[in-house]
Amino acid sequence: MFTSILGTVVVLKQMSLKDRLERKKYMGVWSNRKSENQTVAVEFLLLGLSDDPELQPILFGLFLSTYLVTVLGYLLIILAICSNSHLRTSMYFFLSNLSFTDICFSTSTVPRMLVNIQRQSKTISYSGCLTQVCFVLVFAGVENFLLAAMAYDGYVAICHPLRYSVIMNPRLCFLLILLSLIISIVDGLLHSLMVLGLSFCTELEVPHFFCELDQVIKLACSDTLLNNILVYVLTSMLGGVTLLGIIYSYIKIVSSILRISSSGGKHKAFSTCGSHLSVVSLFYGTAFGVYISSAFTDSTRKTAIASLMYSVVPQMLNPFIYSLRNRDMKEALRKLIRTSPFL
Repeated sequence: MFTSILGTVVVLKQMSLKDRLERKKYMGVWSNRKSENQTVAVEFLLLGLSDDPELQPILFGLFLSTYLVTVLGYLLIILAICSNSHLRTSMYFFLSNLSFTDICFSTSTVPRMLVNIQRQSKTISYSGCLTQVCFVLVFAGVENFLLAAMAYDGYVAICHPLRYSVIMNPRLCFLLILLSLIISIVDGLLHSLMVLGLSFCTELEVPHFFCELDQVIKLACSDTLLNNILVYVLTSMLGGVTLLGIIYSYIKIVSSILRISSSGGKHKAFSTCGSHLSVVSLFYGTAFGVYISSAFTDSTRKTAIASLMYSVVPQMLNPFIYSLRNRDMKEALRKLIRTSPFL
């Protein structure tokens, strides 16, 4: 009987060892692999731009100043629009919402990177990474739709000036904002829920300074076919439709401007759309750059730099583009600075 009990204990120990080895193979928090009501925690490593300790203070100062300039620039634009009655039009309504979206976009990525540099740690928890993926998708999607809405607003203003106030009424503008937000939230949640069902191995190094959906999917050990199909389908639908809408709007705008007889009228019309066209080129140009970089290069450093150009640089430059290329905005900012006791 003692021999039987001893044999049973040995078998149980072997089963326990086998179970521990099996659990170490996959480290996903939500990988649906549970043992005795316990889950194994997982952390991702955000490789960032450089591992050189001497460069970390420089990177911290650079990104902190970039973030502060971005937030301050957009806040000034929002305050200028809200405080000036002459800017209560649909174009500036969309611009104020775009400014707020870009603040949120930058806040979803840069502060976490600054914390990691300050702590000298590159780790981010699974839940934190998944949350960051969702917020980045939501705010990028909202910005995508807002740029399309602003292109349509410019098309109506130049091609149908007499009906502008009727077509671009406050109700339509509010519905466009609401629809953009709903679609972007659904898109972000759908991708996040799909990532939730993936299992992850031990090598969890993200070659970026934030959790990007495509790079997170590449780290999964389980089948990612459905995730990749969903990424391509939704990106083609949401990004392709809005980009085609922007292109169509500007084809109509250019054709209408070319029919204007006076050179002064042409210059005024082009200056009205110039800032928006610059922002659109910067947004989609850097997005395509990130895609090409990740598809045709194996260098993690080049991929991280391309991601930086997409997620940080446009948000920093946009306030300067709108304030320097728009005469009404420059006047509103000057008035705000003169009248504000804090500026």
